[in-house]
Amino acid sequence: MGRNRRIVCFLLLIHGTLLLQPSQAFNVDVKGAQVYTGPADGQFGYSIQQFSNSKGQWLLVGSPWSGAPQNRIGDVYKCPVTGTQQTCDKLNLGDVMTVPNVTEVKQNMNVGLTLLRNEKSGGFLTCGPLWAQKCGSHYYPVGMCSEIDSSFKLSRTFLPALQSCGSFIDIVIVLDGSNSIWPWDPVQNFLTELVSSLDIGPGKAQVGVVQYAETARFEFKLSDHKTKAEAVKASARVSQMLGSETNTAHGIRFARNQAFSLDNGRRKGATKVLVVVTDGESHDSGILPSEIAACETERIIRFGIAVLGYYNRVGIDTSNLIKEIKSIASEPKEKHFFNVSSEGALLEIASALGERIFSIEGTSNKNEDTFLLEMAEVGFSAHYTPKQSLLILGAVGAYDWSGTIVHQSSDETTIFTKKIFASVLQDRNDSSYLGYALTSLVSADSVFYVAGAPRFQHTGQIIVYTVGSNGEVTIKQKQKGEQLGSYFGSVLCSVDVNRDSLTDILLVGSPTFMGEQKNEEGRVYMFSVNEGILTKQGDLEGPTRSGNTRFGASIAVISDINLDGYNDIAVGAPLENDNRGAVYIYSGHKTTIQPKSTQKILASEVDTNLKYFGLSIDGQMDMDSDGITDLSVGSIGRVVQLWSRSIVNVSVTMAFTPEKLSIFDKNCMA
Repeated sequence: MGRNRRIVCFLLLIHGTLLLQPSQAFNVDVKGAQVYTGPADGQFGYSIQQFSNSKGQWLLVGSPWSGAPQNRIGDVYKCPVTGTQQTCDKLNLGDVMTVPNVTEVKQNMNVGLTLLRNEKSGGFLTCGPLWAQKCGSHYYPVGMCSEIDSSFKLSRTFLPALQSCGSFIDIVIVLDGSNSIWPWDPVQNFLTELVSSLDIGPGKAQVGVVQYAETARFEFKLSDHKTKAEAVKASARVSQMLGSETNTAHGIRFARNQAFSLDNGRRKGATKVLVVVTDGESHDSGILPSEIAACETERIIRFGIAVLGYYNRVGIDTSNLIKEIKSIASEPKEKHFFNVSSEGALLEIASALGERIFSIEGTSNKNEDTFLLEMAEVGFSAHYTPKQSLLILGAVGAYDWSGTIVHQSSDETTIFTKKIFASVLQDRNDSSYLGYALTSLVSADSVFYVAGAPRFQHTGQIIVYTVGSNGEVTIKQKQKGEQLGSYFGSVLCSVDVNRDSLTDILLVGSPTFMGEQKNEEGRVYMFSVNEGILTKQGDLEGPTRSGNTRFGASIAVISDINLDGYNDIAVGAPLENDNRGAVYIYSGHKTTIQPKSTQKILASEVDTNLKYFGLSIDGQMDMDSDGITDLSVGSIGRVVQLWSRSIVNVSVTMAFTPEKLSIFDKNCMA
């Protein structure tokens, strides 16, 4: 009996000691959360920002597919945290985010995909990266961003990659009207269809028609018709002039000297395009090379169309004809040369020819870099640098999806060219998505910029760079992902842990990183920062159970949620627990982040209706005026305002009487 009592005393002592061990505190209350609902099919909750103005505290919620299924214009909602209203109001920003004198395509612009509080202005930024402009029959999703002021009114809209449709173009069509062209009706139909496909009007394209056989004549001049309807009507009246010879060189000379003269309607600065349609080798072929050379000198872009109908009908070898018309066409030949088997087949290429001409409209007066911004999707990501009045925007679609970055200050916009990052991207397949995520690193003397390229060589990469006073970009460092398809660099978060205004830690999300069971478990990498140089410190400890979680799909700095003087971190795992989602909180300490979470918030603990909880996170404001930063979390169709509670720090000491226990004393009594 005495032995059993001694064992019990010993176990009680050990158990009490364990109970009194120091433990990490957590203080986000999962009960009593404020939940706001919105359209799930509009992706309400995709982005979230805490916001404050003279009217109170708000949650700004991005709904980039708002309008679905009819459209995906997108929008931002304002949800009042203070007051009695429990519903969110749509700001209808898609209606006011507009650009004059541009043909806009807003159906899928995705307003709210990017949502960012502007601490300096007191307002916020939102972007619709799939806003498109229509140029002719082409749609260019260049992206649009707008700044909204503190009263939710539009302040300004800007489009760094807005394209000049380039329709300031003079087009002269030179038609072979010799006897061998037969029948004429298909030629006339081709002409009207081609003219119909052009963007004709003041300040846009204008068209003239020349017909030739032995000689050449005007059918109508460049300046004759100011509208498309007039030009189409005139084209339908063109009749065949007939003639026994095909003097193509003279037809080209007439167009060059007469049709493209200022007296006959050519406009200064307009791109000159010549379209030559013929069915036979020229009778004046001796002067054809000199005419082609003159066109080249005068920067006349030329399309050559060989109609093989006559040659096919009488059994003549077409190779010489094709060779001659190819010589007329500009380089590259595959874009500027057509051949058709008969006059009737001309109609089949009219639309394609119009598209080719339009592509010239988009590039003739631009350099390659500008043209390749037509799919830029500027505003896919955004970041305000803390020490500068500088906005950084991601343009993932630029340069055939290689991506680039836009720096915008109050007086200047810089879009970095493809060659600047070419050496580090080595993007043979043009699909790195540079600019998918952005942040900055602040040192005592400098600001370093960080851009994610999650599809770089399929593993992902981040790039650290600086911009000198002369605008020169210097690549400081690059870090590559570890696993194919992990989307390393798709989420970036820079952290000033000790609140001295200098960056201590960079966190990099890799949300589709696969674990041993081939599930998308996700991973968050932690790098220390010293003068822009990154040193890997390990990973944050995330979900312990295998399964799809996408841990790291969102990462946000929380402004000292536990009141210990250090900033903290929240990480979303929106697929955890069968897509219900979870959020992990990590404490800052000195100049690092403790890798083990101090609190895990399961969606099921907050609201059983939540799906993809942790998709977006923000935690920079005290939303209930109790002196503690609160946490706001987005899920699809719902957003949650969680309240932080005060922490009681308990210090534990233990005293023993007597101070020593004799191992020879058999009696376990005081």
